[in-house]
Amino acid sequence: MPDITPEIIVRAFIWYVVFLFSTTCHEAAHALAAKLQGDDTAAKGGQVTLNPIPHIRREPYGMVLIPVISCLISGGNSLFGWASAPFDPDWERRHPRRSAIMAMAGPAANFTLMFLAAAGLHVGVHFQIFRTESWGPFVGQILFVFFALNLLLGVFNLVPAPPLDGSSAIMFFMNDTQARRYLDWLRGGNMGLIGLLIAILIFRYIYPPIESVVATLLLPGY
Repeated sequence: MPDITPEIIVRAFIWYVVFLFSTTCHEAAHALAAKLQGDDTAAKGGQVTLNPIPHIRREPYGMVLIPVISCLISGGNSLFGWASAPFDPDWERRHPRRSAIMAMAGPAANFTLMFLAAAGLHVGVHFQIFRTESWGPFVGQILFVFFALNLLLGVFNLVPAPPLDGSSAIMFFMNDTQARRYLDWLRGGNMGLIGLLIAILIFRYIYPPIESVVATLLLPGY
């Protein structure tokens, strides 16, 4: 673990605040998509909100403890955490395509934040905000963390392995009968831990080229 310097504390604070807001948007998008399609389970839990408190109450370890510890251990350069939004499994079985849309809503929120951060970086470069204003470098760092973290969250959650969103999103391309058979297999065993380990191993290889291409397209020369 590196020495905890003021610089590391500032970086860790930026990473954590961006993670907290981005993850809250991700889960709120799930909850809103489900509510609009007939499942108010998450809405009754107060999760159709950008207030992080209901999300923290549901996953205090994944939203606070583990992210803060992992961010400090990494020297304020990365973190690990998680969150979740409840849903009605009977609703999912009756409407597998609606469930797939709900699953895709979370990564869509992350990609939206990523594009907004990229736009903010372009505006800052164009008007030389990051060079001419005293607070410019700090704002630039925040926007870049927003870009990097939301790209990572969006892509990682689309990996089609349980418990990630991609494992449910692929039902959008199935008919109802195929989707229900798939759900019987997916929910029938303890696939979460195995799927997560497989996703992490795969992600280490597929993410760097994706990150390179997206950064080159959206932030050339930044």
